Amino acid sequence: MEFSIATLLSYFSDDKLVAGKILEKKLGCEDEQSIEALQIVLDALERIGILTKERGKYRRIYPEGIVEAKLRCSSKGFCFAIQDIEDAEDIYVRESYLSHAWNGDRVLVKVIKEGSRRRSPEGEVVLILERANPSLLAQVKQENTDFHAVPLDDRLLFELALKQNGVNLDKVVDHLVHVSVVRYPLADLPPVGKVTRILGSDAEEAADTDIVCCKHDLPHEFAPEVLKIAENLPTEFSPSDLENRQDFRPFFTFTLEPELTEGLPFIENAFSIEHLAEQDQWQVALHITDVAHFVQPQTLLDKIAKKRGTSIQLGDKLLPLFPDDVIRRCSLIANQDRLAVTIQLTLNRKGETEEFSFHPSIIRVDQGLTYQEAQNILADSDKAPSDLYQWLNPLLINLCPLIKAQRLQRGSFDLVSETTFPYKDEGRLGTVLNDSQWPIRSLITEIAILAGKGVAEHLQALEVPAIYCAHPEPDWEELEDVIKLGANLGLEINLSPEEEIKSLDYARLTQAFADIPAQRILSFMLQNTLRTIKYNSHPAAHFGLAYQDAYTHCVSPGQRYADLRIQRVLKLIASEGRDRRTQKTKIGVDLHSSRCHGQINWNVLPPAIQEELLEDLHLLIAHLNEREKVAEDAEKDLMGLKKAEKMKERTGKVFRGLITGVQSYGFFVEIEDLLVEGLVHVSSLKDDWYEFRPRYSCLVGRKNRIAYRLGDEVDVEVKSVDYYRQQIDLVTVGGGSLLKTDDWEDE
Repeated sequence: MEFSIATLLSYFSDDKLVAGKILEKKLGCEDEQSIEALQIVLDALERIGILTKERGKYRRIYPEGIVEAKLRCSSKGFCFAIQDIEDAEDIYVRESYLSHAWNGDRVLVKVIKEGSRRRSPEGEVVLILERANPSLLAQVKQENTDFHAVPLDDRLLFELALKQNGVNLDKVVDHLVHVSVVRYPLADLPPVGKVTRILGSDAEEAADTDIVCCKHDLPHEFAPEVLKIAENLPTEFSPSDLENRQDFRPFFTFTLEPELTEGLPFIENAFSIEHLAEQDQWQVALHITDVAHFVQPQTLLDKIAKKRGTSIQLGDKLLPLFPDDVIRRCSLIANQDRLAVTIQLTLNRKGETEEFSFHPSIIRVDQGLTYQEAQNILADSDKAPSDLYQWLNPLLINLCPLIKAQRLQRGSFDLVSETTFPYKDEGRLGTVLNDSQWPIRSLITEIAILAGKGVAEHLQALEVPAIYCAHPEPDWEELEDVIKLGANLGLEINLSPEEEIKSLDYARLTQAFADIPAQRILSFMLQNTLRTIKYNSHPAAHFGLAYQDAYTHCVSPGQRYADLRIQRVLKLIASEGRDRRTQKTKIGVDLHSSRCHGQINWNVLPPAIQEELLEDLHLLIAHLNEREKVAEDAEKDLMGLKKAEKMKERTGKVFRGLITGVQSYGFFVEIEDLLVEGLVHVSSLKDDWYEFRPRYSCLVGRKNRIAYRLGDEVDVEVKSVDYYRQQIDLVTVGGGSLLKTDDWEDE
């Protein structure tokens, strides 16, 4: 049994009483020891006034002056509690009031001193809800006969005593290691850890993927009992498995995937297309592998996948959601029968969706194609097999460009990016990426997005609990530097902080960037202003796709747990959904089709199932968002380490770069060829005393009048690189411009 106090408290809502037995079930307390541990926690929460006990049941109390927050510390020991509530003040927490809480921990903080106009309120940690650092990267140090671990993250303001666990600590002194926390600090007792992995003599000697996995506590492998369950999954279908499934095997079906790489490919999606001549329509079927059939709720496979939340792509290494045996059983391999959930989209000649439907199905892939093979077929129809060309051409040449035109017309936009995701839809970035090497990739993304839109609208119309995918609009402060840079490079950009940022603004920016030499840098910076997608229990706007209402992810149930849950909801509608108000009603509606929208005035799911599903998904969403954030941070960390490694090898070399940001302490330079950013610190400008002019985003020499402005090109030398912190220090060897007296007035 593993649970945090935050998880425990999440089961208390709406001032309801909750029985201990219910908590035991939800938290998976199945043996005497875990039940006893839970009771100890409940008693402790009751004593400190977080819970109250009434008639043998518990109720959550919200004491006045106590807020929930996430702790953020600096390397100098300053700590602030950051509240989840938008625009709420940060609370300063002195080191003596941390109560052994660490950077990143979720805590309850009591406000002990109100804030003023110039000072933040002050508080003290009264309860640690959830630890953020179950493990960490550290260096081993020795003092006499004792060994301790010093965290590499200088925001972690402590050292751990090391427990002997079979590792010869004498031989790993000063080495970089991965340490698991055995005991958190208690009263005067220090935290205790054990070395679980020796990474190298220092950060630069360790493998970058190992550093990222250890830093973010990402699992490398599956436990033996999980592998055993996956290995024993059935390899054949029983007659009951095929009941109430639509048979799509007569339809020509194909898959489109990137070039095969090392590891086991997980092919989750296949396509079929049919022309409805009489209606002048096309019916596109997107087949999604039926992972939900093999991974049942509350099984060990399900719990592990839920805990991971999403697969994570670290360069060539994929940290999967499921073991290889699940992937083998579910992957849509050619010439093998597979269970699927099929999304059918009926499209008119403009590429607009006229009807949506879904079906639990059985399919058989006729042809597996790589992007290169598909592009070759479309490029040379005379040499291509006629059966392949007749299906690929209408989908990729006729329909997908029309669907894309519809998306762009409503204000959506594309980005040219170095980033790739293992999904067919827009992924966590929130917008479609144009792949110059494989244009087919972005074309089939259009079908996946339409499928997500159709599923979300259908679940909303049926008023069934669901997980919706939102994409928040960017912050103006994040976008402001890009706009200033574009303006300094001669672009006319009419955006104001008083106006709401719209998707169409980004579409116009990408069009404007295409006409200047610094397009690659500006596109990269614009991508970095986008916020990560968020999961919600209610429909919300999606900025990148310019949707104002319901949208969800559904095409990758083997790589994102959110998609697996959506697949289960669809199958629940198929198996438990009520297609009529009462049994006396002779004719029901088709719950599988959008034709039923507007005809339903009853609960589609039985009340008990509806309530349980609603509560379950509500509790799940915060966890999924947290896992997406971890995945994003890990992938960015790896990219940063690779760039730092690349620049470490180039120490002393000179590059041409563009000034992309100017502050009082120096200016940032982006090296376009490598898309690497470094800092020229003001202290390295030895030829004069430089003053910061914030109004004009530049540094100006007091005597020589040389200016370093936003958008200027400069020659820089790589001075030093801090690999682990991913900090690149540069010095100028050329560039800057001589300030004329009439350029601007002194501020």
